[in-house]
Amino acid sequence: MNSQLAKNTKVLIVDDQALAKGYMKYSLEELGFGDITYVDKINLALTTLRSQHFDLIICSYNLKREQDGYYFYDEIKTNGELPLSTAFVFISADTNSDLVQSIIELQPDDFLAKPFTVKDLDRRLSRVLARKKALNDVYLCIDKNQYVRALSEVELFLGNPKHSEFFPLALKIKGEMLTACGNFQQAKDFYLAILKVQTFTWAQLGLVNSYLRLDEDESAEKLVLRLAFKPDSQLAAYDLLTALQIKQNDFDTALECVMMATEISPRSIRRHKTAMDLSRITHDYEIQFEAAKKIVRFAKNSIHDKPENYLNVARAGIDYAMTTEASDTERLIKQANEYVRQLKQTFPKADMQEQMKVVNARLLYLEDEKDNALALLNKLDEDSWDKEGIDALLDKAKIFHDVGLHERSQAVLEQIEERCKNNSEQSEIFLHYINQEKEEKSAIKFSSKDLNNTAVGHFQKGDIDNAMKVFTQAFTIMPKNASIALNLMQAISSKAAKSGVATIAVPVLKKCIKTIENSKLNEVQQERYHKIRTTLDSLE
Repeated sequence: MNSQLAKNTKVLIVDDQALAKGYMKYSLEELGFGDITYVDKINLALTTLRSQHFDLIICSYNLKREQDGYYFYDEIKTNGELPLSTAFVFISADTNSDLVQSIIELQPDDFLAKPFTVKDLDRRLSRVLARKKALNDVYLCIDKNQYVRALSEVELFLGNPKHSEFFPLALKIKGEMLTACGNFQQAKDFYLAILKVQTFTWAQLGLVNSYLRLDEDESAEKLVLRLAFKPDSQLAAYDLLTALQIKQNDFDTALECVMMATEISPRSIRRHKTAMDLSRITHDYEIQFEAAKKIVRFAKNSIHDKPENYLNVARAGIDYAMTTEASDTERLIKQANEYVRQLKQTFPKADMQEQMKVVNARLLYLEDEKDNALALLNKLDEDSWDKEGIDALLDKAKIFHDVGLHERSQAVLEQIEERCKNNSEQSEIFLHYINQEKEEKSAIKFSSKDLNNTAVGHFQKGDIDNAMKVFTQAFTIMPKNASIALNLMQAISSKAAKSGVATIAVPVLKKCIKTIENSKLNEVQQERYHKIRTTLDSLE
């Protein structure tokens, strides 16, 4: 360790184990560090970090109190409280696969597995601090969002042979700055030139991003699919694949990609939110419900822990209950109410009365108490709507539509759309979902709960045309429901038997078959499906 570098480095250690504190303090002093601050709680670490500048933060990943190291790092990065010039190093005695994936996800400056020697610490810290010092001018520009200037600084850096050991990192930064400046063609050419010399993973990922920005989707897809099979690039590849499929409006495949990523690294709130948005578009109410529950689970004791998370689980549970088999309704209502209870327990001072009226109205409607639901909706304070979040407004739009207040439902959806357009932080996926909701709720006047029963009524009366129309509407908003897929298939079969094979809607039929064959059918459903397929096959 360079003694002058160690002497001038201000260190913050975040660890709640006394023995670890003693050993770390001894090790750092042996290496020449003298300006060392030690804290054992995340709230103290945040307070200390917000009042002082540190050159090096060494944090235990496995803090036991309040939050762990993951959430501490996530919070200070999200809030812009960790300058690029500050080195952040995780230490942990645990090296299981989930932790390793989380570390890959977070990308700290280094990770040190316990137990480690003074020599190990010396080698790792020397490298990290030397890198930070060498690239300090570049990092300062990036922290100030001065990307053009950062690009100039990194060019100067690359022109100095004494920095050669840091050239791979500097080249990576150059590619990122070209992209940040909007120079996508230059970025593409730069990454291609790098890859002719050496196949850096970061250059391949950067090239995929450049292809996407330049609308060269086919090239992007070919490269990113290869990267999805490599452990060191798998997560980033799935993120890029998700972005590609969203760009192409293939939301089902995008949802599959993001779900694969959440299995590899389950603690990413951002991915669970993306899964929620995509599951709304694809009408996959089960995944929406599970994603909402995971957001609550992984957001606890973090910057992301909010009352709305708990309400969103209840809302997603109601959505799911409205669109699934009647036998599952009671279970889902029970789970929705449990998250409402957790909300009150975790955030006892949160003012959620207006939002709870809407949730309770939806529950009443679900239990066939439409008049009581309407009575509760009449008690809403309309003056408070401008202060409410988008999820709260969306819930209002849903219940207004379900109870037959279609104009009010459309008005709320239009208000949400305007907010989304004026909010740069709102995802384009969510805006797409709101536009889809407007179109569907304008065209389909029945609630999801009533659609199937209405269609069955038409079918039993022999009104096949109206049965087909309403079953199709039901399948549009409940495409994962095997019972509805079976009913629609039967209606298609009856129509074809009456009017001829030419009346068969082949794309819709294929979707029905896919839903049914991807579902667990009971014996009655299996037998019914077999009969319908036999009938359809005989008509061809």
